[in-house]
Amino acid sequence: MGKVTGFMEFERIEEGYAPVAERVKHYKEFVIGLDDAQAKQQGARCMDCGTPFCNSGCPVNNIIPDFNDLVFRGDWKNAFAVLDSTNNFPEFTGRICPAPCEAACVLNINNDPVGIKSIEHAIIDRAWHEGWVVPKKPAHKTGKKVAVVGSGPAGLAAAQQLARAGHDVTLFEKNDRIGGLLRYGIPDFKLDKSHIDRRVEQMQAEGVTLRTGVLVGGMPGEGPGAKVTNLAKETVSAAQLTQEFDAVLLAGGAEQSRDLPVPGRELDGVHFAMELLPQQNRANAGDKLKDAISAKGKHVIVIGGGDTGSDCVGTSNRHGAKSVTQFEVMPMPPEEENKPLVWPYWPIKLRTSSSHEEGAQREFAISTKSFNGDKGKIKSLTTVQVEFKDGKLTEVPGTEKEWPADLVLLAMGFTNPVASVLEAFGVDKDARGNAKATTDGAGSYATNVKKVFAAGDMRRGQSLVVWAIREGRQAARSVDAFLIGSSDLPR
Repeated sequence: MGKVTGFMEFERIEEGYAPVAERVKHYKEFVIGLDDAQAKQQGARCMDCGTPFCNSGCPVNNIIPDFNDLVFRGDWKNAFAVLDSTNNFPEFTGRICPAPCEAACVLNINNDPVGIKSIEHAIIDRAWHEGWVVPKKPAHKTGKKVAVVGSGPAGLAAAQQLARAGHDVTLFEKNDRIGGLLRYGIPDFKLDKSHIDRRVEQMQAEGVTLRTGVLVGGMPGEGPGAKVTNLAKETVSAAQLTQEFDAVLLAGGAEQSRDLPVPGRELDGVHFAMELLPQQNRANAGDKLKDAISAKGKHVIVIGGGDTGSDCVGTSNRHGAKSVTQFEVMPMPPEEENKPLVWPYWPIKLRTSSSHEEGAQREFAISTKSFNGDKGKIKSLTTVQVEFKDGKLTEVPGTEKEWPADLVLLAMGFTNPVASVLEAFGVDKDARGNAKATTDGAGSYATNVKKVFAAGDMRRGQSLVVWAIREGRQAARSVDAFLIGSSDLPR
């Protein structure tokens, strides 16, 4: 424990942001991380609890009190070693994780929690700067071949762990660059893609073979909810993979966007969020785009109040939208949670993102009834207020309203992975359309098909990056045990 009375002496320090007027002019990261003195002070606030709930609140079970103490003592290299032992990609989670660990912090019962996420961010950025992040090549090769399908956080984590165990790993990605939804779902101003690129270089040095532009299992999906970015140049069948490899891990994302089938849905100008966000990242990477969606000078309405909706708000403001309004069908949550009731679990409370601070009108308890157009183009939409009555959402009479709209972005979440991949392998699906695979006991993450495993969004559905990393690591351990009879990989 760094400082016995630190939690009483020091206040929480938040990471800073570049000014709004400055940051909306570009797509670069704008978070100002903690300096050494600030990180040391935050580390001093950790109480070294007898039962550190932050560990269990973190899906990858980061050993948080230890690296907090090491940062307080100025031992940054060992702090990185502790962090690296549980999390393959702290630079991702240190930037975009909502930090359930902080919600579980014991100090959060009656005070502001320790700034765990900001300390993690500081540790990994320092580790890269000092050259401590290096390839970890296996001591010996097993001769076993593993195919990992999908290069999002679950696929990346699994591929890296399996390569370090000595297996020959090939990572398949249908798009032209590695990263999955990290690459084409999260805006650059939240996660610069250079962080992915240097991890890719590390993994290649560790022996992972990368194959981009390869669609595994057939068609990318059908219907409006399956509009996913796909630049595949070749197709590999499920039969080919199961024949050529000793094990296959399906780790694709939940890419079926939830649709809104109301009158006028077919109008030009109504798009899924995952049509706008990937194309902007491609443009930032220097790709030439045709018929790109633009919010410049338009009244933009974002339907969906989650992180994807927030990303649409930030992107629209950077385009130069005339106005941005975000709809959420649920009632406005309280500004502060009832801590004695919900701690140490993730609380429901009003969350205002950096994108909201850049300019957006937020509307709660509102439902869209129709999209209205002129000559095939969206011009407005009609809404109604809703309320909970008898356990369900019902319309409030007399609350219909028309909103001007030149661009509507549907950001209502994702329902399940692309069905054709699972069907191609013959994998059983659960009630939600995800791959059916248990996480309990021996053979965890195994599907009903011999030597085919599933993890991440492919198995659990839409979730957080940190959960995907956890599942990728745990699935790698199960695949390793399947191939050689036991595994020394950590869960």
